[in-house]
Amino acid sequence: MTGFIPLSDASRRLAHPPVVTACIILANFIAFGLELARGDPFVLKWAVVPATIVAGHRWITILTAMFLHGSWSHLLGNMVFLWAFGPEVEDSMNRVRYLLFYLLGGSVAMLAQIAVSPSSTVPNLGASGAIAAVMGAFLVTYPRDQIRSLLIIFMYVEVTFIPAALLIVFWFLTQLVNVGSVATTQTGGVAYVAHVAGAIFGALTARFFQGRRRLSAAA
Repeated sequence: MTGFIPLSDASRRLAHPPVVTACIILANFIAFGLELARGDPFVLKWAVVPATIVAGHRWITILTAMFLHGSWSHLLGNMVFLWAFGPEVEDSMNRVRYLLFYLLGGSVAMLAQIAVSPSSTVPNLGASGAIAAVMGAFLVTYPRDQIRSLLIIFMYVEVTFIPAALLIVFWFLTQLVNVGSVATTQTGGVAYVAHVAGAIFGALTARFFQGRRRLSAAA
């Protein structure tokens, strides 16, 4: 097994504590606890079912689904990525703008996934699309920052530093390559379309949400 796990930005100190990022992570863990306690009926109620959305019902699930996860590994993997990139993006926006950006990014990502499989009855859930938006914003804001990461090559594990641009672009290209493999199936899988759409949304809109604050944060 080979791969990398981003841990944190090693190039800058935060000007403000990442309160919103921490609260989003907490909300995801609370939601997962409710999933474990209440089971499949809870998941089916609050996850996105594309065919239901297309029929004009349960639009609220576009928001609620981004706080649900299919397993512990799904949850932990997403939260590690959010903690690696979210605090700096939050720092470059004010907290209200960052929360709005996160929710809009996740919604755009989910709508893109619905668009490619509008008749699907497979529940869609997860924070990946919103986190992809955060990564897209990080790419255009701090492309030269060094990301402290765990590099894993079979049994070999080492902490290393990877330029943000290299890490995020590599991640994005892997999503793009895989975008047609499982995105339109009825059997579930990774929502690559949501990842790609979220990242593009984040890269294109980050400066709008940052405004003048970005100039001082990036100095």
